Amino acid sequence: MKDDLDRRWQDLGEFIREQRNVGQMSLRRLADLAGVSNPYLSQIERGLRRPSAEILQQIARALEISSESLYIRAGILDPPSSTVDPIVEIRRDQSLTEEQRKSLIRIYESFRRENELTGVVAAPVAPGAGQTADQPPAV
Repeated sequence: MKDDLDRRWQDLGEFIREQRNVGQMSLRRLADLAGVSNPYLSQIERGLRRPSAEILQQIARALEISSESLYIRAGILDPPSSTVDPIVEIRRDQSLTEEQRKSLIRIYESFRRENELTGVVAAPVAPGAGQTADQPPAV
């Protein structure tokens, strides 16, 4: 178990280093942009330090990549599931009334039936589309 965690932090550090190199950014520059010290960032890249979600967010902003990608690599977030059931998600949404949930499900199912009858194939949606990753997740 400990080896798995150590490997995850090592992989995260390597990924940050790769992204920094792709962006042709020095360690010093990334540290300045992320608001962390050079030694601390170096330790993160070598897998020796475990940054908080907030620090990962700062690094992601500086690298101009999604915070979510770093959270997933750090194990803070689970990878997105490729099998999301919209009906289950609608039923789970407690911010809607029961009648609103039923209406949404009826509308969703009618769109699906219509597309099946007409042979319409919808374009795939990118994971996380419409979501923002500005705030670190609650851990």
